[in-house]
Amino acid sequence: MSNLPATIEAITIPKTGDVDVIEKTTQPFPKVTPESIVVKIEYGGVNFIDTYFRKGLYPIESFPFLVGREAAGTIVALPTSQELLNSEAYKKRNYQIGGKVALYAPGTFATYVAVPWTSAYPVPSGISTLTASAALTQGLTTNTLMTESYNVKKGDTILVHTVAGGLGLLFAQYAKYRGATVIGTTSTKEKAELAKRHGADHVILYKDEDTVKRVLEITNGKGVDAIFDGVGKDTFESDFEMIKRKGTIVSVGNASGAVPPFPPLKLTPKNIRIVRPTMGNYVVTPEEQEHYGNELWDLISKGVLKINVFKEYEFSAEGVKQAQTDLVSGKTTGKLVIKIGN
Repeated sequence: MSNLPATIEAITIPKTGDVDVIEKTTQPFPKVTPESIVVKIEYGGVNFIDTYFRKGLYPIESFPFLVGREAAGTIVALPTSQELLNSEAYKKRNYQIGGKVALYAPGTFATYVAVPWTSAYPVPSGISTLTASAALTQGLTTNTLMTESYNVKKGDTILVHTVAGGLGLLFAQYAKYRGATVIGTTSTKEKAELAKRHGADHVILYKDEDTVKRVLEITNGKGVDAIFDGVGKDTFESDFEMIKRKGTIVSVGNASGAVPPFPPLKLTPKNIRIVRPTMGNYVVTPEEQEHYGNELWDLISKGVLKINVFKEYEFSAEGVKQAQTDLVSGKTTGKLVIKIGN
């Protein structure tokens, strides 16, 4: 541990607000506990949750707040707790100094992070840290939500909003892999073609077409078995028109703003379910993390899930400002990443 620096470079915010609150600052080296793994970060994945914290939609306990929830890099220090090192759950991960890991943890846009060992997913040798940083959060969101929020199965018809985004492309590929018919919505013909190359059977251009009418046409008036909706406020009402009887709406994001409060009686006319999950609550135990993490790397290794990196941004305040601006603009496809270290 003695060869680690006393300080780190990190992307931080001193308060909530617009992108102009984003800064690059020098911070004390993170606190290392006997159960921590210390990682030198190479890439950070950009996610909508970063913007939710920055804008104050999700609460922040103290400032400066370190930005980022996802990254990948190499291990530079292992836990020191002998009890942990002797545990079977820890041994199964086979962590090694110099080994690659992907992280789902707060404060990852930094040169070094110290995380609980359970937050570090060992990355197989055939997968790069770039791919791992682009895949972890959205990949785990895909296989956990499409198993536990609604278990996608052969013969289902699924609607994915913003199907050409990073998460949407993975939803389409995974649902298709499971044997579902995939309907997607997107904004341009170019994005529609991209979505079709990633498993979407029908793509609706929501700016030019009546989404509800088209979904009901495609499904012969029955509606879809499940809707995976990362848009939020703007699409929520129409979801109720497109879901079939006994269907499930999975509200997975707030890209257009949070879904407003609604009465439970809204579910009654079709006996539908609505779920508002967060991936992190599906990968709490070491067993859950191992199961879904291993499945994700296996799907990537087999080519079932193709990870598309839209653009790499520099590790600076300007780079992260631009990345967050681009992410919410609706003009990107695939994943945005920050190049943090070597």
